[in-house]
Amino acid sequence: MPLVNAARRIRIATLGLIGAALLAIGAPDGAQAAGVGDKGPVVTTILETDTPLVHGEYAWDDSGAPAGAPVRIVVDLATEKLHVYRGGVEIGRAFILYGADSKPTPTGTFKILQKKRDHISNLYNAPMPYMQRLTWGGVAIHGSVIDAGYATHGCIGVPDEFAAALFEVTKMGGEVLVTRNWLPQFYGADQQVAAAN
Repeated sequence: MPLVNAARRIRIATLGLIGAALLAIGAPDGAQAAGVGDKGPVVTTILETDTPLVHGEYAWDDSGAPAGAPVRIVVDLATEKLHVYRGGVEIGRAFILYGADSKPTPTGTFKILQKKRDHISNLYNAPMPYMQRLTWGGVAIHGSVIDAGYATHGCIGVPDEFAAALFEVTKMGGEVLVTRNWLPQFYGADQQVAAAN
């Protein structure tokens, strides 16, 4: 799958409690504000891509992120993106697949419960490379073919190469926020692409 040029970064103002509260007040329904309790990681820097990501694309650039800082993941179901942050610096972003209407991907804050490089689903007998389990009911982040019109049975599918990179930087117990409309003031172009698909 294509890697989008992600050499540029945009530094945003660190959000204090007042700034985060203002974001929360002005955010659309379901939107999360950075830095407010368990609403997601405090974000200081985001990746800038040449064009918005489309199905199968991802960006990864961990240079400049603080080594050893905790990794936090945010999955935005509305924009169909997964964001990876290390110490507030976005190091990765990928177009995702998520659960079909009959088997929706749950929202909320989850911990990585299990990691397995070569996993086969015991429910669907399907390969789930670089699996990172979020629930014991079968929801995980894993490598997948990412194509328009595809869906999962509740899992979060990411391009295989991205899944491998993500697998290497996460730890058991790491936090994953699954939400809708994550930081629309910074990821507005992603929302427009998702709406067009």
